[in-house]
Amino acid sequence: MNDFPLVAMVAMTPSGVIGKDGDMPWRLSSDLQRFKRLTMGGTLIMGRKTFDSIGRPLPGRKTIVVTRNQDWGFKGVVIAESPEHAIRLSATDPKRFVVGGAEIYRQLIPFCSEIWLTRVLASVAGDTFLTIDLGEFEEIEHTTLPASQKDDFATEFVKLRRKKS
Repeated sequence: MNDFPLVAMVAMTPSGVIGKDGDMPWRLSSDLQRFKRLTMGGTLIMGRKTFDSIGRPLPGRKTIVVTRNQDWGFKGVVIAESPEHAIRLSATDPKRFVVGGAEIYRQLIPFCSEIWLTRVLASVAGDTFLTIDLGEFEEIEHTTLPASQKDDFATEFVKLRRKKS
């Protein structure tokens, strides 16, 4: 089912907050720039609510939206009826990224060979949470960025690869 690696790109606080009111509860310009650089030319797999929060397909990337609503559609978006369908639709795409939301992460992280985690070093209120068991992964890269004029909070960017079983 997986011709090319599937990578989960997640931004979350240490307590698991990933969202609030349909958006991210922080401003991290450096992280958004990194996201754009790393995903350009790739395929983004996301749920409909995540797509709605973005509002459009992101330029230079193929967008697959997972939704059960058969009447939903958006120009320039590929629709998948399930997370597994999204994996099949992207099987021949060399760069594939799972980008949210919480339910899509829960269903697709078991299929991911890597997690690229932005750990937002803050305690912020949220209404969308995610728990990831990182025990099956090993750290292969780690970068820390301080808070700045562009970034509300300090962050750690951690690349993790699934351990060989």
